[in-house]
Amino acid sequence: MSNEVLNEKQLRFVEGVAAILTPWGVPSVAAQLYGYLLLCEAPASLDQITAGLGISKSTASVAARLLESYSLVRRQREAGTKRALYAAADNYEAMIAQQNRLLDALAQQFDSGAGIVTAKGVGARLKEMAHFYRLMRDAMDDALSRWRQTKRS
Repeated sequence: MSNEVLNEKQLRFVEGVAAILTPWGVPSVAAQLYGYLLLCEAPASLDQITAGLGISKSTASVAARLLESYSLVRRQREAGTKRALYAAADNYEAMIAQQNRLLDALAQQFDSGAGIVTAKGVGARLKEMAHFYRLMRDAMDDALSRWRQTKRS
């Protein structure tokens, strides 16, 4: 895709990505930006992004930085300028590793809570939740291992 105004099919793709990511807490504009960058062959400047999505430069900048913090987008400098270029990250593992750290933190917090409550039912629920989140983390670790194996093949 060239970094121009989106055609109808590209716009539907971008809106589809946004519809999937928004319920996960990703702001709509950031989710649209991610969908846009997924379609770009080369890194895009803020000017290209604003033209492609019809958003302001400041909105695009804030959304790009947020996506960068999520490990979904990488920023690079254009050679010989101070201008930033953005591209969809190709390190899918970084986002999963970040989610695994969150799952670990949740499990630890729930274990801690189970140790301070007196009601057996509450303690049991917190321990069960901790166990569930550890199982989910282990499943994602296993999926990452299998992913790495397929990349080596």
